[in-house]
Amino acid sequence: MQLVQQILFVLISSVAIFLFIKKISEIRRNILLGKEADCSDNSGQRWRNLMLNAFGQKKMFKNPLVAALHFFVYAGFIIINIEILEIILDGITGHHRLFSPVLGSLYSILIGCFEVLAFTVLIACVIFLARRNIVKVKRLNKGELLGGWPRSDANYILTFEIVLMSLFLIMNACDLNLQQLHSAHYVQTDAFWISQHIAPMFNGMSETTLMFIERFCWWAHIIGIFVFMNYLPYSKHLHVILAFPNAYYAKLEAKGKMSNMKDIQNEVLYMMQPELAPTDTDPNAVMKFGARDVTDLSWKNLMDAYSCTECGRCSASCPANETGKKLSPRKIMMDTRDRLEEVGKNINLNREFKDNGKTLLHDYVTVEELRACTTCNACVEACPVSISPLDIILQLRRNLVMEESNAPQEWNQMFGNIENNMAPWKFSPDDRDAWVNAG
Repeated sequence: MQLVQQILFVLISSVAIFLFIKKISEIRRNILLGKEADCSDNSGQRWRNLMLNAFGQKKMFKNPLVAALHFFVYAGFIIINIEILEIILDGITGHHRLFSPVLGSLYSILIGCFEVLAFTVLIACVIFLARRNIVKVKRLNKGELLGGWPRSDANYILTFEIVLMSLFLIMNACDLNLQQLHSAHYVQTDAFWISQHIAPMFNGMSETTLMFIERFCWWAHIIGIFVFMNYLPYSKHLHVILAFPNAYYAKLEAKGKMSNMKDIQNEVLYMMQPELAPTDTDPNAVMKFGARDVTDLSWKNLMDAYSCTECGRCSASCPANETGKKLSPRKIMMDTRDRLEEVGKNINLNREFKDNGKTLLHDYVTVEELRACTTCNACVEACPVSISPLDIILQLRRNLVMEESNAPQEWNQMFGNIENNMAPWKFSPDDRDAWVNAG
């Protein structure tokens, strides 16, 4: 019987790990559909950003209570799952609490620490569920999150974490009772810090019943971990993984600095100095301006889309959104991710991308949304995982203006003034300084 359980465990583990690696590989491929971007400079500052913004969650501490609760959930869940190593080895070898004889009394202290973290994760998740569904925090219950998958996704994951942490504590509580009964296979340990207070709930139960509950919780816990692991790539909670590389590769330049198109700069340069123009260029090459679809964006933009936590801090900080305009930086990131997933499924189906008549611009993100942006960078500043919705907005808007000549009349007047007068105002260069002598 024990051998059958070991074989079953190895099969379940292998399938779960295979499916996870397969999906993560697809996501990596999708991200690399983006254009090349060099984010390798100043590695020291990048590592500092990773530790402060990804692991330390520096930006979230603008609201200390919420930040502390989130840190308990995030760090607690990651640290608790160190115990998965022991569970996996137990499942493969057929042992029970394999590390206990090796670590001695330190083992109970470690499990006790894990239990305290599990309890804080459980409490924090209950509070977060209440904030979403009872208190109804505005940024978590507006616009693109009013019902549907994004809202359900958050509730599913919070409920799932509550169940996993409860299984962990109940499993340990039954284990302690079985130790007191000197059941075979159950290693003697010191009392665990939290489950020792739960154990009395199971007093008076038979050894068979306790073993059934303990084994059920053990299997449900590890299978739940595998399910959770494979759920992550389909959920906004993928940021649990991607927050780290995304913080590392974040833009280091001043947030207000906008990138110019080198091709446009060269066109102006060659117009003024024709002798510098290259002679070996392809006359039939078509130059593209800005971004129309996800493959026109950089791989960092696409990683941003997969890293989005859908927390809504960007939209809550956006002056356009707060004044009732249709722009929502959160929706921009969700739309980019949804379009990228659609492109990925297209590639899976056809082994290469076949045009389906859709693009990120127009089919997902509207002109009205793009024009509402004031480029104030509030969304970039607010994001806890170093995402830049503004970079995507600017590239889509650049395509609108330069590829489609689609701009408001006020912008066209400004463009004409810049072209003719080298300034946004309708004054000739000769008259630009006339105000100095006026009066």
